[in-house]
Amino acid sequence: MFVDVAKVFVKGGDGGDGIVSYRRELYVPNGGPAGGDGGRGGDVIFRVDEGLRTLMDFRYQRHYKAPKGERGMTKNRHGAGAEDMVVRVPPGTILVDDDTKEVIADMTRHGQEVVVAKGGRGGRGNTRFASISNPAPEIAEKGEEGQERWVVLELKVMADVGLVGFPSVGKSTLLSMVSAAQPKIGAYHFTTLTPNLGVVDVEEGRSFVMADLPGLIEGAHEGVGLGHEFLRHIERTRVIVHIVDMSGSEGRDPYEDWLKINEELKLYNVKLEQRPQLVVANKMDIPEAELFLEEFKKKLEENHGITEVLPISAASRQGVRELVFKIAGLLESLPETVEEEPEEVEERVVYTFANRQADPNDFTIRRENDVFIVESESIEKMLKRFNFASYDAAVRFGRTLRKMGVDQALRDRGIEEGQTVRIGEFEFEFNDQG
Repeated sequence: MFVDVAKVFVKGGDGGDGIVSYRRELYVPNGGPAGGDGGRGGDVIFRVDEGLRTLMDFRYQRHYKAPKGERGMTKNRHGAGAEDMVVRVPPGTILVDDDTKEVIADMTRHGQEVVVAKGGRGGRGNTRFASISNPAPEIAEKGEEGQERWVVLELKVMADVGLVGFPSVGKSTLLSMVSAAQPKIGAYHFTTLTPNLGVVDVEEGRSFVMADLPGLIEGAHEGVGLGHEFLRHIERTRVIVHIVDMSGSEGRDPYEDWLKINEELKLYNVKLEQRPQLVVANKMDIPEAELFLEEFKKKLEENHGITEVLPISAASRQGVRELVFKIAGLLESLPETVEEEPEEVEERVVYTFANRQADPNDFTIRRENDVFIVESESIEKMLKRFNFASYDAAVRFGRTLRKMGVDQALRDRGIEEGQTVRIGEFEFEFNDQG
C-alpha cells in the first residue's frame, strides 16, 4: 500500500532540572553553592532518506518524543544534554503544522534536515543565582519543557513521468506493460486509489520512474473524488503523459475528456499548464478508435496547435515501445528536477514555529468575580520552571513580575490586598508591597 498522508505528534525533550547543592569539603564548614545546571532536552529532527519511498512507517508509530536532559549534579557539574531524535522521511515530503497550517519545510534533498520540535533548556543550578546580597541561594530552576505539536506529512511522488487521465483509460495497464510494477487492474472506475511507481528501462542503460496516478474527475481541484490526493503528486513530475480513451467507451468524447483533465490541472496549479505533456491515444485496437482519433487530432490542431498524438494499445503493446523512447528522449532534454521559484523554497524552509519566542512584556489581565487572571505565554512558561517550595524562588518570581509591570497593571485593574491572582494552573494571594 502507498501511504501519502500521515499525522504524527512530536515533542522535544524536556530540559534537565538544575539542583540546589553546596560545597561539603573538609575544613570548609560553610561552602558556597555548587549546584550544577541541567542538560538540554533533545530536538526532534526530520531528515530526508532517499532510500524511503512511502510514509508507511508512520501508520504504526504516530508519537515521537525526544529524550530528556540529565539532571544537574553536585560540585558544579552540569547534566549531559540528551541526544536528538532523528525521524527519517522520504524525499518529496512536505511538513505542515496541523494547528496553524503553516508549511514547516519542503523536504526534497537527501540528507536535508529540519528541527520540528526543539528540546527545552536545562534549568540553572543554585550557583547561577549567587549574589552579594544572597551568597547561598536556595533556588534552582526546573528544566524547560520541550516544544510539542501535531505535524501533517504530505508526500508528493518523486517520479519523472506522471500518467494522467480519466478513470479506466488504461494508465495501470500501460505501467504494467513497460515496467515490473503490478498495479491493480479492473474494468471499473477508481481501480487505482493510490499512486503506483514503476521503473521503465530503456535501451542503452537509460531508465526513468513512471507513476500511475489515480484517475481524475471534474471538480478534482476542489477535492472532489480523489481530488487533492491525486493532484499533489503531479506537481513534481517532469513530464505529463495524458492518456485518452480513444474508443469512446461509455459514450464519452475523447476531446471533451482531454479538455476537462487539462482544466483541472490548470485550476489546481497554473504552472502545470506549462509542464511538458505528451498526448497518448489508447485502446487503438478497438475498431471505432480510428474514427475518433481523426476527429480528435483535427480538434487539437485547430483549437490548440497540437499536432502530435501518439496512438497506442496498452493491452496489445501496439505503439508502446515507440512511446517509451519518446518519453526518454523528452526527459533527456529537461532539467533533472522540476524548477521551483527560489523565494518559495526559501520561505518553506524557515522554521518559524520552532524558533518563535514570546514577548516577555506581552500579557493581559481579566477578571472573573474576585479572581484576577494573568494570561501570558512567557510568564506561564517561566512559572513552570520555579520550585515554589523554596522561599528564595517565590521572592525571585515576585520580583520578576514587578519588573515586568504585572503588579502595577493589577493595581490599575483595582486589585486589593489579599485577593487571588491566577496564572496558568497556579493561584497566588496578592501582596501589595507598593
